[in-house]
Amino acid sequence: MAPAFWPFRGVRPSLDPAVSERLRHWKSLREYDPSRPAKAGRWVVVDVESSGLDAGRDALIAVGALAVVDGAIDLADSFEAVLRQDAPSSVENIEVHGIGGTEQTEGEAPDAALADFLAFVGKDPLVAFHAPFDSIMLKRAIDHHLGVAFKRPWLDLADIAPLAWPKYASRLEGLDAWLEQFAIPVAFRHRAIADCLATAQLMLRVLEEAPVIGAPTAGRLLGLSGASRWLT
Repeated sequence: MAPAFWPFRGVRPSLDPAVSERLRHWKSLREYDPSRPAKAGRWVVVDVESSGLDAGRDALIAVGALAVVDGAIDLADSFEAVLRQDAPSSVENIEVHGIGGTEQTEGEAPDAALADFLAFVGKDPLVAFHAPFDSIMLKRAIDHHLGVAFKRPWLDLADIAPLAWPKYASRLEGLDAWLEQFAIPVAFRHRAIADCLATAQLMLRVLEEAPVIGAPTAGRLLGLSGASRWLT
């Protein structure tokens, strides 16, 4: 398994000038407008693949992202990167995500790949199913490789879907169950970009329900994420 990492605070990595320039540009971008209609503007669906299930210790192997713009999936507005590993993850782990050992050890330089990821997502709100795992993995990797504190708003569909469809909440658990309920196909489950596409289709349904659950704006919808744990 690829080695875990947790950087010491205050120790900043030495970055290539091109990577540093991308970071400066990302930091200068304008924040999204929380007062915009929930269905308007750009949301970025994110999914990660890792060397294990421990978000605090395991390594980030791949990240995928796909934009939902004005209530529609934009397949051309997508991102995927496999981060280069010093050693591949276990055979059992590879069987889950399908990213082979050679693909891992010959992946992209992590600092450049993560700088490209930041440039892609910009300052738009992020979307995932069980977002804390994706958030922690990305925070650790971006902190370690870029020396940047990655703090972005996340919409967790695991919180919002039960609010939008309470009649299903007691019997549907996990992304696969929600996808099956709405007959949303998945080409290659556990491949980051394929999972993004499936999650984005669930996101479209959530956006249709947003005004019904009292979240007509992006900010109100994000405000429900996390709070639903207390409501349920």
